[in-house]
Amino acid sequence: MKHILVVDDAATVRLYHRKILGDAGWRTAEACNGLEALEAVQAADDPFDLFVVDVNMPRLDGYAFVRELRRLPLALQAPVLMVSTEARAQDAAAGFDAGVNGYLVKPSRPHELVVSAALLLGERAAAEAACARLAGEPS
Repeated sequence: MKHILVVDDAATVRLYHRKILGDAGWRTAEACNGLEALEAVQAADDPFDLFVVDVNMPRLDGYAFVRELRRLPLALQAPVLMVSTEARAQDAAAGFDAGVNGYLVKPSRPHELVVSAALLLGERAAAEAACARLAGEPS
């Protein structure tokens, strides 16, 4: 089962993202800032398969976390999905420059989060299931 680390300073956002991703069938863990996330990455017995990361956090923001993550050994690397309230194109560009693989603007809809995570994890079935659920949702 794929293992996802949710990194956000807001407890409600961590809970929301963990619920959505857990309901999609993935194992989740959490960190409340980039520094705690780096510690979790280095201490994990089972490497993470995906990171879902906020931008604005105390101690170490999302951009700095990703830059530090990309300096770690290849065995600890995984795709990063940045999810932030920062909605300008330059914010997303800064994320991609730091090394993220995808960027969503909060509040993300559950299907957007699941489809993005599934695509980054290489799990076509989960992406298709989320799209099928989307077809039944009002816009």
